[in-house]
Amino acid sequence: MSNSPKKEKDAAMKAKELQELLDFIAKSGLNKVNIETEEFKISVQRDPNTKTVFSQAAPAAAPAAPAPVAAAPAPAPAAAPAAAPAATEASAASHKALKAPMIGTFYRSSGPDAPAFVQVGDMVEKGQVICIIEAMKLFNEIEAEESGRIVKALVDNATPVEYDQPLFLIE
Repeated sequence: MSNSPKKEKDAAMKAKELQELLDFIAKSGLNKVNIETEEFKISVQRDPNTKTVFSQAAPAAAPAAPAPVAAAPAPAPAAAPAAAPAATEASAASHKALKAPMIGTFYRSSGPDAPAFVQVGDMVEKGQVICIIEAMKLFNEIEAEESGRIVKALVDNATPVEYDQPLFLIE
């Protein structure tokens, strides 16, 4: 009799975790995700032609909604600054992109009141922490792949990022 309530509680916790995972995947803008652990295997796929609107549930999240849409095309640096496309193309040729090594939520600082790890104009060294990407409730410090000066921040704070998406431009 004592095993039954425990199993129900475990199942409820797993259902909640599964729902959080599905919500995270939906917000990331990915079309296909496969996850396999010792306990479960899950495959999520949605039609890439179907548009998903999340702003209805949370109107305050509307400014963050364009980021996944802009990140979907391969040339994300050119899609981000629509005001100066010619300048972006010229700067992309002379600057190197520091890219996201994983999908998740991008944060410029370690906390809401903490200063940003790097600002435009800062010199960074290879291995220096430049941001945090939260993935499945884990906060991963992202380090610079090379040394240089931060020229531009390409991603807004607290927005979803995809694997290999440019985060910063350095020279």
